[in-house]
Amino acid sequence: MGDRITIVKTDQVAPGSGIVAEVEGKSFAVFHVDGAYCVIDNTCVHRGGPLGEGDLEGDTVTCPWHGWEYNVKTGACTNNPAACVKTYHVTVEGSDIKVDI
Repeated sequence: MGDRITIVKTDQVAPGSGIVAEVEGKSFAVFHVDGAYCVIDNTCVHRGGPLGEGDLEGDTVTCPWHGWEYNVKTGACTNNPAACVKTYHVTVEGSDIKVDI
């Protein structure tokens, strides 16, 4: 198992939204969906768009650059089933959102 790091506080991610978190030289997209937090790589596999800045509808985020869509729970791309982004195991400790890297 890798290291567990704190990436944001729970009050930084409003329900039904996402943000970008830059920690230890890595860019994460953090989403608050159905009372749970989901974390994926922030980089769209199509052209590198910032997924944490995309529109979130349900558990699907749309990349703001070219419209590719990803399930924030699984990392699967709905536009291209062969494409996906990395997901991270999330732990909430107090007000800290942590991921294993």
